[in-house]
Amino acid sequence: QVQLVESGGGLVQPGGSLRLSCAASGSIVSLNAMNWYRQAPGKQRELVASMTSGGSTNYVDSVKGRFTISRGNAKNTVYLQMNSLKPEDTAVYYCNAQLQFLILGRLETQGYWGQGTQVTVSS
Repeated sequence: QVQLVESGGGLVQPGGSLRLSCAASGSIVSLNAMNWYRQAPGKQRELVASMTSGGSTNYVDSVKGRFTISRGNAKNTVYLQMNSLKPEDTAVYYCNAQLQFLILGRLETQGYWGQGTQVTVSS
């Protein structure tokens, strides 16, 4: 079964750091078009960070200079390093990626979502 599994959320004080992980399980060929979203209570889901398969990254203005999206050396894991966290960063964070895998020798591509991980920034 191909899926994305998230981890790394938790409770942290303002100014602290967390590192979120999103690992693709199953025999995938590649993980690309990687994104991190977040959704705060009562608000719509927003795109926080993204990375193309070529390594180009983009961030929402509110997290620039504080968050970093990266890919693991194994190429099946996406990370979101979050530094200088603020209370307004509190949300459920979701990873999203296009996964490529082989089905009967043919390359297939499908978008997947992680299950979400809670990040709470509070003193």
